[in-house]
Amino acid sequence: MHGDLSIRTIRTGSGATALQVVRYIKRRRVVIRHIGSASTDDELAVLWQKAEMIREQLCAQPSFLAIAEQKLILHADHLALQSVTHQFALTFLRECFRTCGLGFLNPLYQDLTLMRIIEPASKLRTLELLERYFGLSYARRTLCRLLPQLIGHKNDIEEAAYRTACAHFDQPFALVLYDVTTLYFESHEPDDDLKARGFSKDDKSKQPQLVVGLLVTPQGFPLKHEIYKGNTFEGHTMLDVVKQFQECHKNVKPIVVADAAMLSQENMMLLEEEGYQYIVGARLANASSAFINALTAALPKQDGHVVRLLYPNRSYSVICAYSEKRAKKDRREFEKQLDRAYKLIAKKEMGKRTKFIKKSDSHKDALELNEELKIKTEKLLGVKGYVTNIPTDILSDGQVISYYQQLWHVEQAFRMSKTDLRTRPIFHYTHDAIKAHVLLCFMALMIGKFLEIKTGLSLRRIRDILWNVHEAHVENRLTGTRITLRGNLEDFQKSRLSQIILSH
Repeated sequence: MHGDLSIRTIRTGSGATALQVVRYIKRRRVVIRHIGSASTDDELAVLWQKAEMIREQLCAQPSFLAIAEQKLILHADHLALQSVTHQFALTFLRECFRTCGLGFLNPLYQDLTLMRIIEPASKLRTLELLERYFGLSYARRTLCRLLPQLIGHKNDIEEAAYRTACAHFDQPFALVLYDVTTLYFESHEPDDDLKARGFSKDDKSKQPQLVVGLLVTPQGFPLKHEIYKGNTFEGHTMLDVVKQFQECHKNVKPIVVADAAMLSQENMMLLEEEGYQYIVGARLANASSAFINALTAALPKQDGHVVRLLYPNRSYSVICAYSEKRAKKDRREFEKQLDRAYKLIAKKEMGKRTKFIKKSDSHKDALELNEELKIKTEKLLGVKGYVTNIPTDILSDGQVISYYQQLWHVEQAFRMSKTDLRTRPIFHYTHDAIKAHVLLCFMALMIGKFLEIKTGLSLRRIRDILWNVHEAHVENRLTGTRITLRGNLEDFQKSRLSQIILSH
């Protein structure tokens, strides 16, 4: 080809301005491409931009100033918003799956899990949201076929959780926290194997439920979970979960920390038989009067004082600490219950869940104040107890108390799963689907706690930061070209979330 390409403007009969890409050869003008006609300056600017692109493509010696580096001239009247997507959030969360060792899972399982972080909903609603937000399409029959199969990956998923804790949190597993919660069903029909009515932590005693035991690190990162029938006594679940965890990781023998609900003579005996060390909340109100009298004599009612007593005829000790703050709180509750007891005695009513009332030994059908219980309770105001079989040369009393106080991490993990991830109510009917649902929530808890621990941000704040980064897909009606604009990256770049991506 000979000659240089240039852009020519001419006036049309209608008064518009037409643009052409032309070449001059031996003083003769040859029209290479007719670009179009414009009636306004804005339209002319857009056509000129298109003509420049065509000229650069056809030019024998392209300019060093590439058209991609030129600023786009756009006018709102010529633009059409085609869609808004959140591919950034999808890509980021999928990267977190790979970082936590879950990249081997079918993409459907990953996408169902990450939607519990973004917008928890029913499984069918989740399929709709995946298509709306990310353009991901899954058939309903695919969901029904694959969901029950997820439970076959339970051991691999929990192994990934263990490896993640080792790799990213430098976790030596010297200590694990255990607790139990209940998840209720949106139905009133129990069955014989899993769904049953029992003591509900959600105040849903009329609805069937299941019991979930959860083992976490001291930071609250989940390691293992098990599901039990809804009427299972929570104290009977702890040893089972701990033993299963140890069978998978034979080189680990952690100290087990649990709340007072796990305390029973049977549990203590079984843990010791298996060689476990434990720290469990003490139910001092159930202790004998002789032990409470010994405790009262040994423990000064001064803030911060601690005493360790060997429980009679047992191999464990009880560490008791006195707190002024706790004493004030206990005193308020004590006086409130005592006042209610006096009023009910005056009305000759027993009431529900009322302390300090008993039937009179001398008058039939009469009620009287339980003086023995009142005195015992008053002696324990401000006192918190901890049961342990760990000797002082291994852990001091202060360390035992400090370890126990980390139990809020597992309680916070349950709160996250129930509120942010909406683990309950459960709508599934078959046992495999129920177990798969809980396993999806376990994975969502893994990702959520991983991000929280790494960034120091709440899961809600993390979700907001990711969701504010969106892509606007815009079409230029005059040229037919489409561009994608990504916005609101500032908060992400300022947060520690960006460091997670950069480090992996």
